[in-house]
Amino acid sequence: MKGVRKEFPGLVANDNVNLQVKKGEIHALLGENGAGKSTLMNILYGLYQADAGQILYKGQQVEVSSPRKAIEMGIGMVHQHFMLIPALTVAENMILGMQEGKNPLLNLKEAEKRIRELGKKFGLVVDPTAVVWQLSVGEQQRVEILKALYRGAEILILDEPTAVLTPQETDELFAILRSLTQQGLTIIFISHKLNEVKAISDRVTILQRGRVVKTVNTKDTDQQELARMMVGREVLLKAEKAPAKPGDKVLEVKDLEVKNDKNISAVKGVSFEIKAGEIFGLAGVDGNGQSELIEALTGLRQAVSGQVYYAGENVTNKPPRYLIEKGMAHIPEDRHLRGIILNMSIKENMIMETFYQEPFSKHHILQQHVIADFSNSLIEEYDIRTTSNELPVGNLSGGNQQKVVLARMLQRSPNLLILVHPTRGLDVGASEYIHKRIIAERDKGCAVLLVSTELDEILSLSDRIGVIYEGVMMGIIRQEEADVNEIGLMMAGAKRL
Repeated sequence: MKGVRKEFPGLVANDNVNLQVKKGEIHALLGENGAGKSTLMNILYGLYQADAGQILYKGQQVEVSSPRKAIEMGIGMVHQHFMLIPALTVAENMILGMQEGKNPLLNLKEAEKRIRELGKKFGLVVDPTAVVWQLSVGEQQRVEILKALYRGAEILILDEPTAVLTPQETDELFAILRSLTQQGLTIIFISHKLNEVKAISDRVTILQRGRVVKTVNTKDTDQQELARMMVGREVLLKAEKAPAKPGDKVLEVKDLEVKNDKNISAVKGVSFEIKAGEIFGLAGVDGNGQSELIEALTGLRQAVSGQVYYAGENVTNKPPRYLIEKGMAHIPEDRHLRGIILNMSIKENMIMETFYQEPFSKHHILQQHVIADFSNSLIEEYDIRTTSNELPVGNLSGGNQQKVVLARMLQRSPNLLILVHPTRGLDVGASEYIHKRIIAERDKGCAVLLVSTELDEILSLSDRIGVIYEGVMMGIIRQEEADVNEIGLMMAGAKRL
């Protein structure tokens, strides 16, 4: 790709980008959230059209006008959020939208046979007759890769492929990718995880704010240097913290049972406790009851049975405002759904939970000058990059939106802080800042419950670690005893002995 430029209103996503990929290599595309990685690959896959620049494929200049055109040329893409239809079988998903020769009738048996042969050839064994919703996340990813290969892909673009996998599934995926390149395939691997880029790629191209910083041989660099090129400064890759000094019990959960939206048990008899001045990390692959558990703890979902004790009081099924006024703070997993209101200003978002209290409100009238001063002080303290407190929060980057949520929660000096995926989708620099704030709260005596699918984050920040699988607590380990393999096995359903 030569001199590729792509502009969106108010944003240059790709600015004169040059990218060269060699046949048979795994080429990593590394960059912060919003650096332009996915945009560049969406241009290569025909989802976007570049404003300037050219694409040369096998030495010829080509126009990739649509994904169908890309597929015909041999370029396949596996998106971060899978593009499978859950109610269809593997084979039906594979042939969806494809022209099957001259015959107007579907030949599913032939498709199933070919899928089995391809699976054997590439080490991607999957049952073509299985219905997609019944497959694990790892298996669904195999289906996505196999779908691209079934359609004749020679270049395979993988967008953040490990976001939903356990450590063991990630290892399996990497083994598959290596075997694919040995058979002549070329792989472009989009990621912001430094350890994975180091483990799997042959070369790395680093993007920063839509521009290429450098392309390097992976073996000639290390994680620290990659982080520096990606963010433009030195970054602490491991959180620095003093040993915890746990105090009194702040949260105690006893035999909690919670149902999901389908009225099926999502949390099954979970028990744990958190003390003041410690971080309790909850590890697990997404969708194993974490969301329902947190909703029950924060008053957003009713528990079926069991008890939640907070500061010695039974607060099971109490409403959110009651818990907030008791000193609980919650950074939700989806900031757009429950953390901020995008079309409201920064200053309005800053007082979202306390607007009815003094000094923000007197005799039911909002005190605008107080609110403005308050929001300006938080913008400065939390280094929120904005031109004004009047700007809609939706205009900020993901990292700055998360800082708005964090600032609003922490300025109340909570005694219990519940954080769900606090750095999801954020780059190394923003993550480092948020990690420092979490540790500072712990050191002030706050009890912290950290829910994350990023195992590195859990291991780096937590003092104790619980692992949840299909709504069951598989075991609780002290951080110093934690072993990545053991946690990975527990995340996949093996109980701790």
